Amino acid sequence: MLVGATLVRLQFGLAAYIFCIGAVAFVATNLLQRYDGSNITIRRLRRIMIVSDLLLLLTGLLMIANSSNFFQMPYLSYLRYVKNNWVIVLLVAASMLVYSTWRIEQELGEEAKKR
Repeated sequence: MLVGATLVRLQFGLAAYIFCIGAVAFVATNLLQRYDGSNITIRRLRRIMIVSDLLLLLTGLLMIANSSNFFQMPYLSYLRYVKNNWVIVLLVAASMLVYSTWRIEQELGEEAKKR
């Protein structure tokens, strides 16, 4: 994903597709991880992580739409709603992912201490 995001800024044509491949692989590995415990906080954090995964997929779609008018929108609407907005979605997704990963690690550590 990092390579794809970097190549988009360097105007490489296939960069959005490279990002999408990385995002799909990352989301797939995140969805394969499960938590079957009873800790409500960890369950909430897992839901936040799933939302951030969906935002990563949306980022890839917006990157593709940014490189070509994928949605066939009028030019002014395209500039308002699509042009480079993938950066904001990526920032929100990354922030949510970092927070939830950090907090899940803390909660699992506390859970292990209680045993």
